Amino acid sequence: MDILDFKIADGRRVMELQDDRSTGGIPMLKFPLLEMAGIAEHGFTTREGGVSQGIYSSLNFSYTRGDEKAAVDENFHRAAVSFHAGISDFVLTDQTHTANVRTVTRADCGKGITRNRDYSDTDGLVTNEPGIVLAAFFADCVPLFFADPVQRAVGVSHSGWRGTAAHMGRQTVRAMEQAYGSRPEDIICAIGPSICQECYEVSKDVAERFMEEFPHAGPQLCYPSAPGKFQLNLWKANELVLLEAGILARHLAVTNICTCCNPGLLFSHRATNGKRGNLGAFIKLKNLEG
Repeated sequence: MDILDFKIADGRRVMELQDDRSTGGIPMLKFPLLEMAGIAEHGFTTREGGVSQGIYSSLNFSYTRGDEKAAVDENFHRAAVSFHAGISDFVLTDQTHTANVRTVTRADCGKGITRNRDYSDTDGLVTNEPGIVLAAFFADCVPLFFADPVQRAVGVSHSGWRGTAAHMGRQTVRAMEQAYGSRPEDIICAIGPSICQECYEVSKDVAERFMEEFPHAGPQLCYPSAPGKFQLNLWKANELVLLEAGILARHLAVTNICTCCNPGLLFSHRATNGKRGNLGAFIKLKNLEG
């Protein structure tokens, strides 16, 4: 489905595009539901607004795919402007398709961007300290955003098919429960732009894994498309994970923006056969005064 085909819920768009380029920032897709929580700044980037060239054009956030470091640094500087932060305020995941979540403090600031990470195999980050920009990266996998306005905590997670099958959303909710006393019914969540079911063909073994994990979901989750091939709905799977974790349906926003359908505006691994950069999903807890 096209990026202009925003889903409407209760009279408002599920996602909206905000462009901060006039003030030195970047364009970002945002969820009004998360904005209304009032405690966090967040956004999901597009390919626009950066300085990278070629297959990374132009707003690439990956240091490991062959792009020039100076270009990626500048892209992070522009993202920092949009978040009223410095690049030393960012903390980056170390994504290896796990369901591991790290509790982040001010001592972690800069890790993965201005300092070496002292952690690995980390696909989710949570914090209750204002001013820290949590960052995860995508090019078809599913970004998950979390904001608890009661205990004032936020999180972001990377959930590919392996992470989704391992219930990454539930693991992130549990991390917030354990670290901050969050209650699932208080947490506001969003499932961000990623590959849609029509574009995501998987093998029989992957389909069977999901049918075992979600036995009552039916064809809305997974249906056969060719001999030994199935179409998998990662949006629906992550929605089921979050609802089963105790997130209320009214506190959950689900995108309908597909990265693979929109490779000119969003990086997609499948659409480009891996010749691409990374999009960023960012969230920062605001100070009490806003």
